[in-house]
Amino acid sequence: MAAEKSKNGRRSGGSPRAQRPAPRTRRRLSVDERRDELIEAALQLFSTRPPEDVSIDDVAAAAGASRALVYHYFGGKYELYLAALGSAAKRLADLLEPPTEGKPLERLQISLERYFDFVESHAAGFTALLRGGPADRSGEVGEIVDGMRRLLLERILHALNAETAPPVLRITLRSWMASVETAGLDWLENRDLTRPALERLLVDQLVVLLDVAGKHEPSVGALFSTLAHREMAHEN
Repeated sequence: MAAEKSKNGRRSGGSPRAQRPAPRTRRRLSVDERRDELIEAALQLFSTRPPEDVSIDDVAAAAGASRALVYHYFGGKYELYLAALGSAAKRLADLLEPPTEGKPLERLQISLERYFDFVESHAAGFTALLRGGPADRSGEVGEIVDGMRRLLLERILHALNAETAPPVLRITLRSWMASVETAGLDWLENRDLTRPALERLLVDQLVVLLDVAGKHEPSVGALFSTLAHREMAHEN
């Protein structure tokens, strides 16, 4: 005998139809969050490929966004590239706030550790900042990269208690900074030296460079003597 139907048309005695789960909805991002998401996707791409080989479609696909959305936020690929480089430079600048305690070389060591914190945690941003961009580094791209290097020079001078940078000292420090950048890229590629060992090596290299530079500029010689005296006093 067929089961009787209830008033609503459902057969009595039958099991109720299983309810379908509500479809998942992606969390709505704020304007800043969506912009940061697009920049992060762009940094990942720019760190491994030349900017001219990265398209807006590539960035949109990497971020799970539409092509129109990328254009809405940045206007074009060049504007996106500038925003990505600017973001990487800002992160590095925030990490390199100068230490206030310790002897000069100790403060320099702390700054170098923070620099490599950025290298390790933001590998895409670091690589894009140093490897990407037009070959001549002109215009706004050059301003971002040069601005970062000027900031680094200021922070190194602050760590060494040097108020000014005569030509010999400036050239010496900028040469060392180029070595640090190259060491960062090499370390990301090979990682066959521990970070502490690499950081100590770079600090020792700077000490040697300052010693040589001091033979060409009396003020740098005085700076080196002060550093050496403080280090020996600290060890004793």
